Amino acid sequence: MFARIVAAIIFVLLYVFSMTGQEPVIHPATEHHDMNSDHSHADESPETFLDQIETHTASGTSGEPSSTPESMLMLHKGDWSFMLHGQAFLTVQQQSGARGSDKLFSTNWIMPMAQRRFGRSTLTLRTMLSFDPATVTGRFYPELFQQGETAFGKPIVDGQHPHDFLMEIAALFDTRIGERTLLSFYVAPVGDPAMGPLAYAHRPSAAENPLSPLGHHLADSTHIADDVVTVGITHRAIRLEASGFHGREPDEHRWDLDTGKVDSWSGRLTVTPGANWSGQYSFAHLTSPEELHPGEDVLRMTASISYNRPVAAGNWANLVLWGRNRSLSNGMVANSYLAESTLRFKTSNYVWGRIENVDRTSDLFAASTSAEERVIGRVQAWSIGYDHDIGIVPHLETALGAQATFYGVPGSLKPAYGSHPAGVVVFVRVRPKGMHHH
Repeated sequence: MFARIVAAIIFVLLYVFSMTGQEPVIHPATEHHDMNSDHSHADESPETFLDQIETHTASGTSGEPSSTPESMLMLHKGDWSFMLHGQAFLTVQQQSGARGSDKLFSTNWIMPMAQRRFGRSTLTLRTMLSFDPATVTGRFYPELFQQGETAFGKPIVDGQHPHDFLMEIAALFDTRIGERTLLSFYVAPVGDPAMGPLAYAHRPSAAENPLSPLGHHLADSTHIADDVVTVGITHRAIRLEASGFHGREPDEHRWDLDTGKVDSWSGRLTVTPGANWSGQYSFAHLTSPEELHPGEDVLRMTASISYNRPVAAGNWANLVLWGRNRSLSNGMVANSYLAESTLRFKTSNYVWGRIENVDRTSDLFAASTSAEERVIGRVQAWSIGYDHDIGIVPHLETALGAQATFYGVPGSLKPAYGSHPAGVVVFVRVRPKGMHHH
């Protein structure tokens, strides 16, 4: 009951903000931006890659195609612009097979942000909050073949952990050091270092999917990290970044702020050859990232390509992603491959799909955190879903939807999971409503 009450609170917060602000806006991709203007440009379209970086509507310092629409609520007070992103799912899940389960839960986040221009520079203050610790009871929700982190001191298997209440507290400063060059700084007690693509919770290609990817801990689990410092330089369509941060992932106590020394690093190269394209390659040394395996350092590589295409009365967002972990303790290598796509059409309709091919390890059967990890098979997952905005609350996109996931199981795992496990979710989704045009 408490989880349902907190889920209702976040829905109400989104609604109250929507009723107090101006008409919500969306960043289109066609208006011109004057870089020498002293007016805040948060409500203007990112015409170039540099403009897109300065708007900081994504998590951390990640880049995405400039044509990507961003729905938000906005207020202007003096020289400041205040914005709010957010999304919440209320989900019922049913899974088949011997290890399948069912649950009612909510995943959610809100991202308040403030921006101000100072001549050729931009200051952005941003935080991201999630009530997952209250709305995901039992410290995880069911998801077949998912693994990573702990609950009540035991490994989470066939389940996804909730986000921390404090997902991000960050200050960003960007300054133009030339007509086509941008120098950027990012400081966050908790935030997202320069590693991997845009985190799954914020990707347009995954915006309607209420479940995390199986490859989360092989690709974008660093999107909540402690004591992050990032410096980046962007010239025309190329961006190079370096980060230092605390490598241990957040513990299972999700309401507090974890801290630690800067003991890990990452680097990321992002290239945007056109308004509809963006690609990144990143490499990181993570110091003891998993509480399951203390003292085990990991080298992580990721590469991804994003393609976004505005269409009549909608948008088409796509991502292909590869992630790889290599343990420096035992040499174990695990890979994940993902392709996902979301099409918005006729304004109020969404259809999406996700395909994954992911290595799974012996942690699926670990009874404690001390067992040595090894790869025991590769799992495939195919998801397809549809939802429709029903428009019952002003200034909110409220949708009813459903998704089905089917799994391909290697022989080594069939005795435990069966040959053809599957899962179905039915959900309500809400987020601030923008004017979706390009």
